[in-house]
Amino acid sequence: MRVLGFESSCDETGVALVELPPHGQPGTPRLLAQALHSQIAMHQAYGGVVPELASRDHIRRVLPLSREVLAQAQLGLQDVDVIAYTEGPGLAGALLVGAGVAVSLAAALGKPAVGVHHLEGHLLSPFLSADPPEFPFAALLVSGGHTQLMRVDEVGRYEILGETIDDAAGEAFDKSAKLLGLPYPGGPHLSKLAERGRADVFELPRPLLHSGKPDFSFAGLKTAVLTQVKKLGEAPTEEQRADLAASTQAAIVEVLVKKSLLALKSTGLKRLVVAGGVGANSSLRAQLNAACAKRGVRVHYPELSLCTDNGAMIAMAAAMRLQRGMARLREDGSFGVRPRWDLSAA
Repeated sequence: MRVLGFESSCDETGVALVELPPHGQPGTPRLLAQALHSQIAMHQAYGGVVPELASRDHIRRVLPLSREVLAQAQLGLQDVDVIAYTEGPGLAGALLVGAGVAVSLAAALGKPAVGVHHLEGHLLSPFLSADPPEFPFAALLVSGGHTQLMRVDEVGRYEILGETIDDAAGEAFDKSAKLLGLPYPGGPHLSKLAERGRADVFELPRPLLHSGKPDFSFAGLKTAVLTQVKKLGEAPTEEQRADLAASTQAAIVEVLVKKSLLALKSTGLKRLVVAGGVGANSSLRAQLNAACAKRGVRVHYPELSLCTDNGAMIAMAAAMRLQRGMARLREDGSFGVRPRWDLSAA
């Protein structure tokens, strides 16, 4: 069985084809082909994602990317068995593009369609890596819009242990980067600038670090960065900017690492999955690896190319649900999207 997956929740258009093991045989679904288009260059002029432009660009990209994926796999549409798409959460207009194309294509082929939770796609994306995890595990889901810690016992069995009460970690990176005059998307630029700075120069807060609970808060950190930027004046040196970037990154990473260790301790689990765009941050990976190694905990990540939004994670999540008989298949041509959708209700 082959699953064609579409991702269009925000500013990346992703299409991928995943194949399940033969019926009745164990094993993890494998990625046959994928294609991805990022809208970063288009949105840079505006300093952030413009929803209407994002939706229009998805319309332009989705069919050419689909042809590219099928050509890579040397297969045709008749070889696809299920069409998967991101149902939510995300930008409503962007979600409607992927959902509309997926369900229309499924209806034309006489095949079922299945809506996928975007965060479940991120959560299961490490199963596409060379070192896939095993259930159960603790998970740190950390992206531009979400920061959550959860216990994952199986596909569809998720217990939220802690989450952000205001800004997500990715937002803290991006907003701090903007204050430092860095281009969109700010997070990767801030991390690169931080490589040239010292993390002990600026004293920045670590909100909720010692609360004893696995919840997050990053809004106060952004305010502290703003205060330091104002103190530096209109023409800070490159060294000062690098030091502030390094200090900001250190504050975010320390909170993420400590809260992850707290979640591992409370659950007694010995596996940690890190997923989402911030999971590509090299400082976060290095510090988590070191801290978990001391505690005998295995850490699993998606491949770097699969940390940001992509079609492979959507096809994979659908395939893993199909394996377990859990997929809610649509065969009547109807569809909807859920811009706001709690993962616990997926």
